[in-house]
Amino acid sequence: MTPRVVLDAMGGDLAPQEIVAGALMAAGGLDVDLTLVGRAAAITAELKGTTGLRSIHVVDAPDVIEMDEHATDSVRAKPDASINVGLRMVKSGAADAFVTAGNTGATMAAALLTLGRVRGIGRPALATVFPTQEDGQTIFLDVGANVTCRPEHYREFALMGHFYAQEVLGIARPKIKLAARVKIRKNGNVPAHEATGMILLGNGSVLVSGAVDHAWRQGVVLKLRSDGSLDRSFGDRGVSYLGAFQPAAIVRDQCGRVDAAGRYPSGGIGESGHAGLRILSRSGRNASGRVPRLPFGKSQVSNLTSITAAGGNGIVAAGWKDRVSTGKDVALVRLRAPGCR
Repeated sequence: MTPRVVLDAMGGDLAPQEIVAGALMAAGGLDVDLTLVGRAAAITAELKGTTGLRSIHVVDAPDVIEMDEHATDSVRAKPDASINVGLRMVKSGAADAFVTAGNTGATMAAALLTLGRVRGIGRPALATVFPTQEDGQTIFLDVGANVTCRPEHYREFALMGHFYAQEVLGIARPKIKLAARVKIRKNGNVPAHEATGMILLGNGSVLVSGAVDHAWRQGVVLKLRSDGSLDRSFGDRGVSYLGAFQPAAIVRDQCGRVDAAGRYPSGGIGESGHAGLRILSRSGRNASGRVPRLPFGKSQVSNLTSITAAGGNGIVAAGWKDRVSTGKDVALVRLRAPGCR
């Protein structure tokens, strides 16, 4: 079945001229049924003189939501705007997808009001796909729909990205990583902390690691169930504190154990801070206790920022090491885990 795509002809720079030009290119090179939605007279004028347009249709939408208009207010005030009309076509089954280069906030608001949310998802996300150096693809979300998020929202983003990568990009076992340092706040007994690492466990729950905003920036790992609530069987009622250690990344190794890598703050242990690795246990249920230092010499003190599982039950960690307090060098460490038991 040919995909039916609605294209907002009034959204983006130099609309509708450039949007119509792009639609003509798509009609000539893609197997897609295109509908241009917007001010019909302006669209028709741009199509005048072209040929072979059996796969392009025009639907009139007299109103336009401009780029500087308030998202929700404009969506409610202009029901016949091209964004609203196009999304209603998707809602009614007349189209399979809606594409716009227009007001992003208005598009998100209209999608929520018209299409609603997927069951179990409380906070939608914007996503984009990037190519990788290995000729693959990675999906990155959220890229701007949300200003503040709670831990359960990151779980939702991970789940949505996971299934998009599987179903659309064809990646059988997608890897999930937290790409940015962001503030997380959780109601209850979990203080505000900076989330620096996250992995999706096999049962749909998520482990999130970070540093608590205490004077010594205490490290914390918390476990969330699939519904976003704290798994209170993990650590101390869902939360595990790792003292002054600041976890920067977490990963599940070849044995199924969960490892956390990070650093001690300057002055905590040693003059410039030490890297650490914590085996949280095979099940990931017990993360309490102190985090041991990695077996480095004093000249190889490293502040780990990333960690990944490798073959042979090993772990590769990367980070920074101080160079006589005059600069920093990159340090790469390979650790061999004990045999699986």
